[in-house]
Amino acid sequence: MIDFHTFFTRVQEATSIATQHDLAKALGVNRSAITQAKRRNSVPQKWVLALSRSFQLSVDWLEFGSGRPEAQIDPSLLESTATFTVPKVLARLCAGDGSFEVEATPIEEHIFKESWLAQKGTPSAMVLMDVIGDSMEPFICQGDTVLVDQSQTTLRPDVIYAVGIDDSIMVKRVAAEHDKITLLSDNPAYSPITVQGDELLSFRVIGRVVWSARDY
Repeated sequence: MIDFHTFFTRVQEATSIATQHDLAKALGVNRSAITQAKRRNSVPQKWVLALSRSFQLSVDWLEFGSGRPEAQIDPSLLESTATFTVPKVLARLCAGDGSFEVEATPIEEHIFKESWLAQKGTPSAMVLMDVIGDSMEPFICQGDTVLVDQSQTTLRPDVIYAVGIDDSIMVKRVAAEHDKITLLSDNPAYSPITVQGDELLSFRVIGRVVWSARDY
């Protein structure tokens, strides 16, 4: 998880944001939210994604200092109105403790602006899936739809992934160690899930959750 000071320093370096008041305004949050993040010395991932979208910044650079600050986007896409169709698959991601058979049959297709998808990853590797369960609340809630980039499978701290164990799939934060993997929920009512030993043989990273949508 990126600490607040490092995050804010990078934001100041790459954008016109100079003060915490500016940051709050750019994120559309109250100044108290910035104060709380500074006190906790941590930054919600949705803030990283929001600033990446607003200022065309690389998520990896904001979070980890990797690569260059600017998002690597095909320049031809920036002025393009081209769209890209992303399939929605039948399987629903489990954000609780249940399990579902993985079924990759598309049931719907959703159209996105291609340049917007390209800011987040590889459009051709993306799928949409529904989430059930409340273990990732408040960040991802029951009934949300998530956009999963299957090209992003390298595990990074404090990033949300769709993962599979045998025929079940879940959406979790993932902490990887040399002999085990821990699946972490945002909802404190759910205990971490440890994957180790022979279970590691059936563990797989489906992809990184790069966006979510919610109906009201």
